[in-house]
Amino acid sequence: MDTEIKKEILYDLHKTIEILQVPETKDLEELKTISDHSIEDIAVHKDLELVSVTVLLYSIYKIVSTMQPDDYQELLSALQSAEKSLQQNNLGRYNSSLKRLYSIVRRTDTAVQEHLQDVMQAARIKKGTALLQRGLSIGQAAGLMGLSNWDLQPYAGRTTALEQHDEIYPAQKRMAQARHVFGVR
Repeated sequence: MDTEIKKEILYDLHKTIEILQVPETKDLEELKTISDHSIEDIAVHKDLELVSVTVLLYSIYKIVSTMQPDDYQELLSALQSAEKSLQQNNLGRYNSSLKRLYSIVRRTDTAVQEHLQDVMQAARIKKGTALLQRGLSIGQAAGLMGLSNWDLQPYAGRTTALEQHDEIYPAQKRMAQARHVFGVR
């Protein structure tokens, strides 16, 4: 595993553990922030290991409020194990911890268990859409998130990246800049 990717994953795991160690009402918003941060990492590094962790963190964000105390503690323990294993470069134990985490997420709630594939698919689509907003092509975003282009296509038109760009830098200014660059008056 690349050292930069390892560093990013350790950061995300550490922040998630910090958030979950002391349950507070602001936890959901902080978990969403960590999930959003990890999508930035995917856009930069385009690494499948980051995708796996990002989908996991987003899934935890979606189900943590419905978890039973025993499952919550087991989740926290598995996160700590994953972090420690990765710090020690024990990738076998790290991967086992990730599998355990996915298992905990799956069994947390019967509704989640029944619809986990939908949750995971929705997480991949949401994060794929975020990659589109960061300038990746549909093919790149879909490939990184384990989706087909067809899965992501309906959401590509719903992104507001271009609309936001227009508000920040209006079309008239962009046109004037292009004319200036190409020497057209």
